[in-house]
Amino acid sequence: MPEIIFTGRSNVGKSSLIRALSGKKVPVGKRPGVTLAPLRLRFADLTITDMPGFGFMSGVDEKKRERIKDVIVKYIEDGAAEILLAVLVVDARSFSEVVDRWRARDEIPVEVEMFEFLHELDLDVVVAVNKMDNVSDRDEVLDGIAQRLGMFPPWRQWTDVIAPVSAKKGDVGAISSLIKGRLHSAKRDDLLRFIR
Repeated sequence: MPEIIFTGRSNVGKSSLIRALSGKKVPVGKRPGVTLAPLRLRFADLTITDMPGFGFMSGVDEKKRERIKDVIVKYIEDGAAEILLAVLVVDARSFSEVVDRWRARDEIPVEVEMFEFLHELDLDVVVAVNKMDNVSDRDEVLDGIAQRLGMFPPWRQWTDVIAPVSAKKGDVGAISSLIKGRLHSAKRDDLLRFIR
């Protein structure tokens, strides 16, 4: 059964994005750490999985964060053969700042690490840049995100990988088009009806 996974740092809007794309009720929390294990939603022959958030979570101790990270890595490694598409969700407002802060400490930012990990598993990866309604200079923000993920700006040359969205506002057309395109390429037009 083909699977689409949604992964990313805590509180970037993965669950809200799945809800906007599928119309299915997905638990959404105001605080990080609501999704503690992969939440699998089944649609006939398609599974959409809301992965737990990774990275720093206020009020969640280091040991629990490491356990969650292990769960994410194992789930993706074990299911890689079935994963049709991995959607890495990032926060438009904070992504570049967080990446720069990690790099200043000579550490690999967790979002960049996840992006590279997904590619190492030879998965098809797209980046949903969420909360675009909260940024003023759209192109500058998206160029910065592309560059920090190893893609040369301008971001517009990567519209097959980068999708600007605002899940809470229902502005998910860019990611919806990418997902539908991937389903069509996989000769699974029968699954298009599950994505708005």
